[in-house]
Amino acid sequence: MFGLGMQEILVIALIVLLLFGGKKIPELMKGLGKGVKSFKDGMKEVEGDDKEEKKE
Repeated sequence: MFGLGMQEILVIALIVLLLFGGKKIPELMKGLGKGVKSFKDGMKEVEGDDKEEKKE
């Protein structure tokens, strides 16, 4: 995953845990998930617009 090994991922996860605490992480992941979903929906909309333009 992005050229990162298991040790690097664990170190990053530990730093995130120390910075935000255990209670804030689920909120952060929920917000991240909503952002990704919104991005995907936007990309689908753009692709749909491109297909409509090609038909015309």
